[in-house]
Amino acid sequence: MSTLDRKIDFAVVLSVRNANPNGDPLNGNRPRQNYDGLGEISDVCIKRKIRNRLLDMGESILVQSDEKRTDGYRSIKDRVDANESVQEHAKGKKANKELYADAACQSWIDVRSFGQVFAFSGTDVSVGIRGPVSIHTAVSLDRIDITSMQITKSVNSVTTAKDPDKKGSDTMGMKHRVDFGVYVFYGSINTQLAEKTGFTYEDAEKIRESLRTLFENDTSSARPDGSMEVHQLYWWEHNSKMGQYSSAKVHRSLQIGLKPDVMEPKSYEDYEYTLVPLEGLAVQQYEGL
Repeated sequence: MSTLDRKIDFAVVLSVRNANPNGDPLNGNRPRQNYDGLGEISDVCIKRKIRNRLLDMGESILVQSDEKRTDGYRSIKDRVDANESVQEHAKGKKANKELYADAACQSWIDVRSFGQVFAFSGTDVSVGIRGPVSIHTAVSLDRIDITSMQITKSVNSVTTAKDPDKKGSDTMGMKHRVDFGVYVFYGSINTQLAEKTGFTYEDAEKIRESLRTLFENDTSSARPDGSMEVHQLYWWEHNSKMGQYSSAKVHRSLQIGLKPDVMEPKSYEDYEYTLVPLEGLAVQQYEGL
């Protein structure tokens, strides 16, 4: 496999219907929203879903969540400590930052894609790796409406000695959802950083497939099956390492607006999607799963 030799930009259009795409823990887990009322999905949330999809595809992932982990390690440190090729360069006379970073990038696709900081006690090296894949926060095209409902939990975890059968206040809770919204997020893959981490064109294809199938196996009570959907993936491959155009210009070439006769969007089809041609740069379009 050869290191990536061309800059890549991409954009993903997705929709949310009656789901909480990314709750804010500092706001009662309500769907994230900016000061203009537009919905948001953090880049960290998107990367988590990409990692999960790569795991489903059989790839080796360093940053795994408990419910998705494929090994017996409960933390990143445990996973790193168990990797012999990385530990060979972690301590003593053989401690070497460059070789440590190379071993980590070769071991885990998410490290060579997104980067990682390795700063653990008991080792003689501290390494920060910058990854070539960068992803923006997803933002909705229009203001979102959030519906909140009070729910009753099925388990009463608090009882009182005076009345053990009485339900405690912890049995009540709130659940929030976005009624409908179309979100867009953008990203890029940098060739200079790809050279440093060993990120290959084959890795880029795996990232592309994970974006296209982003919500497969992502079901939860907050995100029921079918409530979140990737509609289009736009993929620009430049003909050089530096690229013919800046990422900002490429991302702006995708223009999305409401159709003239639509006052309030209710579906993905209520928008018009236009690609402004960029000379010498073709775009590949992929439908979501």
